[in-house]
Amino acid sequence: MIHVVRAGTIGVAANLLLVLALSTPLLAQPATKVYRIGWLSSAAHPMLDPFREALRALGYVEGQNLVIEQRYAEGKLDRLGPLADELTLIPVDVLVVSGRATTMAARGHAGRVPLVFVTGDPVADGVITNLARPGGNMTGMALMTHEIASKWVELAREVTGASRIVILADPGGGRAQRLSAEETARRLGLEWTTLEAGTPEQIEKAFESAAKRRAQALIVLSSPFFARERKSLVTAAARRRQPVIYEHRDFVDVGGLISYGPNLRDVFRRAAGLVDKVLKGTPAGELPVEQPTKLELVVNLKAAQPLGLTIPQSVLLRADAVLE
Repeated sequence: MIHVVRAGTIGVAANLLLVLALSTPLLAQPATKVYRIGWLSSAAHPMLDPFREALRALGYVEGQNLVIEQRYAEGKLDRLGPLADELTLIPVDVLVVSGRATTMAARGHAGRVPLVFVTGDPVADGVITNLARPGGNMTGMALMTHEIASKWVELAREVTGASRIVILADPGGGRAQRLSAEETARRLGLEWTTLEAGTPEQIEKAFESAAKRRAQALIVLSSPFFARERKSLVTAAARRRQPVIYEHRDFVDVGGLISYGPNLRDVFRRAAGLVDKVLKGTPAGELPVEQPTKLELVVNLKAAQPLGLTIPQSVLLRADAVLE
């Protein structure tokens, strides 16, 4: 038997097949998930770039499947809570915060949003009670600056022979590191004064005050604000010929004298790894808080020359890098 198919019927069938061919792939293709990360700090943070780079290596690309919502308090600590509220209402999938004041503010405003922090001493500062089991919706990186702060004071005396020092603190910085620096100065029998600076103008005033007090060395405590203002700090120190001990190498790379502490680029890359785990479904509170794997001592001999300082061999032999 021969089946006869009319030409009109063939045309309708062909058109139907064409429509199905064009529409089926579109219906089957899942929409790309776009992740939103909140980024909150007391000041614009210089470590956003290494954080971005690490996320990109993990497959998160801005403009494709990632949006980073940035908020900065610009030194006004009372804005941190409202900014955290703003980010959680967007909503973001995870909130990344830097510094003690920001972490404490976000903890009270994040609600159920997972929170990844980078801060000095989360246990000593009362953010969490246990590094191995942070619990709740929080995890992050602990820089352990209360331990390092003691070394900054010891370095200041070893390098300069100082008997009078000034400790420069960010009002929103970690309390534990500040107390540790002050206790070490007391233990070593040094005269010490702690000054606070939360704006560029206050940095200038702090250096002026240090000069009036005839301070022989300064210790700059850990702070996102100080990290952003590192060039201003180094410039102010050079102008007044003040020996200063800093937290990390970025200060020395722009002309600072000595730094001792973690590699912050590595710290924020690892923070991105924690964010990746949270985005893939691991509850933040089940992820142990991580710590830097290495502390580095960096010495800038070129910066020592105008100060008339000869860096002791005991320091040079311990240095991970010596810039000449």
